[in-house]
Amino acid sequence: MNRRAFFIAAAGGVISAAAMVRGGERVANRPADKRATGTAKVALVRTADRAVGIRRSIELLGINPVQGKEVLLKPNFNTADPFPGSTHNDTLTHLVLQLRSMGASGITIGERSGPPDTADVLKDKGIDELCRKLGVGLIDFETLPPGDWVRIKPEQSNWRNGFEVARPVLESPCVVTTCCLKTHGFGGVFTMSLKLSVGITGKRNMTELHASFLSMRKMIAEINQAYTPSLILLDGIEAFVDKGPGKGTRKKADIILAGTDRIAIDAVGVAILKELGSNAAIMEKKIFDQEQIARAVELGLGVSRPQDIEIAADDGDGRQYVERLRSILDQG
Repeated sequence: MNRRAFFIAAAGGVISAAAMVRGGERVANRPADKRATGTAKVALVRTADRAVGIRRSIELLGINPVQGKEVLLKPNFNTADPFPGSTHNDTLTHLVLQLRSMGASGITIGERSGPPDTADVLKDKGIDELCRKLGVGLIDFETLPPGDWVRIKPEQSNWRNGFEVARPVLESPCVVTTCCLKTHGFGGVFTMSLKLSVGITGKRNMTELHASFLSMRKMIAEINQAYTPSLILLDGIEAFVDKGPGKGTRKKADIILAGTDRIAIDAVGVAILKELGSNAAIMEKKIFDQEQIARAVELGLGVSRPQDIEIAADDGDGRQYVERLRSILDQG
């Protein structure tokens, strides 16, 4: 499916409730997935088999938000570095197949890389060929014309004049994201589902983000006011426990997570990093004190405390691991 076909297919969808039109711009006036009460479920599967882990985790989650919908699939292709520096091509393949089996009417992969050109990253990873093989569309956000970028001006923001978001993300009836499990050595501290949203913004916004070291983590969280993913899959078969995001210290985790709440996914991910043994920025701060998570909580983007996260597993190995993570989460 080409870009024009994607826009036509997406035209019947609802633009994120996080945005309202004001003077030709969108102003994020409230989070689309704010929860007053309730819990968020995170499905956890312990496995080194991506096909099995993706299927089981989504089945364990017990929802099907993609049936009959055009899906925009957002991976982690910031660079072409090998997994977990970027989304593993096998993860992308098995996730596409799973979404198709769940009744998605069409799937388009969309991404903006950086610092490298997106086109170079997609070429180096063989994504064009993979998309042809899988029969899915591909949008290089970096090639979108100016009219296909929408400026978002959140009412609560550390951004000077808001930030640009790729129109396909705002207009998609169903966004699915897949992230990695890793630390971030250039100010982000960690990069999972919340930070994945940096790739929906324009490259012009990156100068301000990277120059704002004191507020960078908060600004990352604020991007997430622009949209709400219908499904999140985290591939934690391997993790970077130090440095990152492209290269770092690897540890084997053999975890696949699925959920719909970005705060819950990231909180469980940070707990996994703590369980594996990570750097001081992870180990010496409570999970909900991490600035990305704390700011997301302030904005009402998901759960507000560890006790509101339900971690579900479907076998004995997974349930034992959940007990360890539960203790880490509750201690912070």
